[in-house]
Amino acid sequence: MTTIYDIAKRTGYSPTTVSKAFNNYSDVRAKTREEILRTAREMGYLPNAHARTLTTKKSWTIGVLFVENTGAGIRHPFFSAVIESFKQVAVAKGYALMFISKDVGGKQSGYLENCRIRGVDGVVVFLSDYDDPYFRELLESDIPTVVLDFETELSHTVCSDNMTGALQAVEYLVSLGHRRIAHISGGGNTYPGQQRELGYRTAMEQQGLEVPDEYVAEGAFYALENGYAAMKRLLALPQRPTAVFASGDLLALGAVMAAKDLGLAVPEDVSVMGYDDIELAGYVTPALTTVRQNTGLLGTRAAELLLASMNGPGTVQEALVLPVEIIVRDSCAPPRM
Repeated sequence: MTTIYDIAKRTGYSPTTVSKAFNNYSDVRAKTREEILRTAREMGYLPNAHARTLTTKKSWTIGVLFVENTGAGIRHPFFSAVIESFKQVAVAKGYALMFISKDVGGKQSGYLENCRIRGVDGVVVFLSDYDDPYFRELLESDIPTVVLDFETELSHTVCSDNMTGALQAVEYLVSLGHRRIAHISGGGNTYPGQQRELGYRTAMEQQGLEVPDEYVAEGAFYALENGYAAMKRLLALPQRPTAVFASGDLLALGAVMAAKDLGLAVPEDVSVMGYDDIELAGYVTPALTTVRQNTGLLGTRAAELLLASMNGPGTVQEALVLPVEIIVRDSCAPPRM
């Protein structure tokens, strides 16, 4: 089995320097650390996690809290992409990820108790029941946290500019000539859903356009089948919309399927616009016009914030809002006169 002494002999550095490189000491130059880590990989070296814990007083583990009601969980393409970019940064710094629940050994407790038992160094929250008192208990603890797509002063937060993205979506549809624009909402129980619906309503008001109550259709939990059902309701209206802006790409894809099943063509009969720019959006027919969130940057910045908080207790909580952009494809066109 390869040891740090073997790596020291191969690289010419002292065993102390090699050990410091593995444990991210600041007095080791970046070039030196890279050379040592590269050599370790080449030699198949695996650091002893227990020894690292005793030496650094860390578990080298980050808890992942991902709780929601649909059962889709990590399978949702947006969240899986963000988690992947988060993981890449964390793993590069020597951390492993562990999913956190309320159950420990078959006994229901709470997130905080689970984190204490597991000894995690920090927690990233991708989705949770934000009204859950166990969730607030975790945020109020001394365990560093970063939360995606949420607004709180108790934790670092990272999200896209949801409201601006919705504003831009409506403005784009108006630029094509649409006036009857409906919205499939992601649900008022999520922060992104609230912000995107607010952006839609604000943009419609700024454009001097009415929003009949029936033009906002619930598409809870960003599920494809909910987008399908919402679109069928919209297209059954006496004065159906000429364009539909959906709060998520899966909702939009469900809307396109519903339109086709009703014998309508997208975008000739009705334009459909999404939000997220999941990978599938560019490969369906018609390719989906959407608002792109930078999943790579969301995960990377979340990881950087959490790591900085874990290594520098007392850091000021940051609320990062990342820009979005309109991606024009084939699912939107001027309305038929």
